[in-house]
Amino acid sequence: MNIKVKNLSSGISIVTINEPKTYNSLSFQNLKDLIKVFQKLDKDKKIKAIILEGAGKGFSAGHNLKEVKSLKVKNKYQKLFNLCSKLMLQIVEGRKPVIAKVHGAAYAAGCQLVASCDLAYSSKDALFATPGVNIGLFCSTPMVAVSRKINRKPMMKMLLTGEPIKANFAKEIGLINDCFPKTKLNIEVMKVAKKIASKSNLTIKIGKQAFYKQLEMPLRKAYTYTSKMMTLNMMAMDAKEGITAFLEKRKPKWKNK
Repeated sequence: MNIKVKNLSSGISIVTINEPKTYNSLSFQNLKDLIKVFQKLDKDKKIKAIILEGAGKGFSAGHNLKEVKSLKVKNKYQKLFNLCSKLMLQIVEGRKPVIAKVHGAAYAAGCQLVASCDLAYSSKDALFATPGVNIGLFCSTPMVAVSRKINRKPMMKMLLTGEPIKANFAKEIGLINDCFPKTKLNIEVMKVAKKIASKSNLTIKIGKQAFYKQLEMPLRKAYTYTSKMMTLNMMAMDAKEGITAFLEKRKPKWKNK
């Protein structure tokens, strides 16, 4: 298995795509293994935040083109792209916040993976691209995730030219949260992960689900839905504890209930 998982005592899990020889490609096997890993972590009550990274020179180059070329028949292509979409949905619809820690290149489905994560941080030398147009294969599935994070004009330029963008521009257009020198990347990502892990698991789960659902709704419907979600949240023990702790000027003791 090319997916490594390291669970820390702080409630943070580090998931590493460990296939540097293929630039951490999203092959059939790696996609299946990633889905299994995320499903397992989603059910693990001890895990409060997940960091996703790549081993070797970069984050992920996307699909393994040697594998793609060998598939040859329509239903096999469909299976591959459906599996890739399943992984992206698992990350978005999962209960735990997922942070992409990106160094080197995040191309095509690798860029899609970054965009699918809730937060993303990169090294200053990281590059992001949807370069399918260069090989006659438009990045149609990657654009679903990326176009939901950035505006249309920069998205279309990435799709139509296939040219990579640098980390500082990726930050500017909202594809990533921030970028740091390579030596500081891990420290900064861990800071964010620890901060998230210190919050109520239940509150984060409710909030993450509500965030993505309301984005797809018309304004009036979004307010109706989120009002219900806030009411549900308010009935939880953690909300009562959090408000009481704030008023009593002390740290809350989360029960995740």
